[in-house]
Amino acid sequence: MGAEKNWHLVCYDIRDQRRWAKVYKILKGTGDHLQLSIFRVHLSGKQLERLRLDLQKVMDSEDSLMIARLCDSCAKRVIDSRSDSIWKEPVPNFEVF
Repeated sequence: MGAEKNWHLVCYDIRDQRRWAKVYKILKGTGDHLQLSIFRVHLSGKQLERLRLDLQKVMDSEDSLMIARLCDSCAKRVIDSRSDSIWKEPVPNFEVF
C-alpha cells in the first residue's frame, strides 16, 4: 500500500519571469492550477519533500514560497467556485485485479 497523501496549497511569488516560468512548469506537472500563483497538490510526505527540493533549485532568495497542509476535513470545507467535488479524494487511475 502506498504512503498516505495529503492536500497542500502551494503559493508563490517569483520576482523574475524566467524563474516564474520554471516554477510554474514544475507545479503544473504536479498539481492543479487554481489561481495565478496558487496550486493544490495531493502528495505524500516524500513527494512533498521532492517538490520542495525541485522548487528550491530554481528559486532565488528574493522569491517567496508557502506550502500549507490541509487536513482531510479542512480540504472538504474549501469553497471553490469551480466545483463542489474538486477537493475530494482523487479516484486512482489504476485497477487492482
